[in-house]
Amino acid sequence: GFRMAEAKAPGGTMSHAELSKVAVRWLKRNRGAGGPGCHIAMSETKSGWGGEIPDAIGFRATGWEDGSIVVEVKTSHSDFLADRKKPHRQDGKGMGNWRYFMCPEGLIKPDELPAGWGLLWVNSRGHVKPMAGPAVYYREGGYSLVEEQTAAWRLPSDLEREQWLLVKLLNRVGDPEQLNANLKLAYSEKNRMAIRVNEQNEELQRLRTENYNLKNRLKTATEVTP
Repeated sequence: GFRMAEAKAPGGTMSHAELSKVAVRWLKRNRGAGGPGCHIAMSETKSGWGGEIPDAIGFRATGWEDGSIVVEVKTSHSDFLADRKKPHRQDGKGMGNWRYFMCPEGLIKPDELPAGWGLLWVNSRGHVKPMAGPAVYYREGGYSLVEEQTAAWRLPSDLEREQWLLVKLLNRVGDPEQLNANLKLAYSEKNRMAIRVNEQNEELQRLRTENYNLKNRLKTATEVTP
């Protein structure tokens, strides 16, 4: 079942834009550092015409516990209460296999959360403290407990919206085929340069050895000369 950390008193506040940046950084943070270890993460990206626009979303693809993580940023309690009225919250779909609310420390309490949602508190220095969800166990839970909690909190996600978002994002970056070709060319050039550097290192070593031998010969010839 779900387990939650104990709530503490309210702390400092940050703006919505600041918290969204914190959310993206947190999504990319690896498990050992207390994050979900997403390979890519972005903020406020559309998922279709008139569709959900998550404040931050990340995607993890490692071969285990893969999926999408959505973070909704709230800077007021009224905004948090209004969130459940959004259309994509009504049909039970929505984006994110794992979902969190992120807010200034103490603004939202764990016992106020909708079913299946985690909670991330952020203090005035920008430090993230997981209060509910599998992230509570990332640092110190141990592999089996993290695996258990990650599975327990997993939700079905709106794959069509997520695909739309990723395609649009990739389109903004540029032509995928051209990018792939450029990467192959860059790797090829890197390998060619590595070979060249190795050759030059070998030549340098050969010249140093030859120089050393010549110095020894000159020294010997000087010593035997009357």
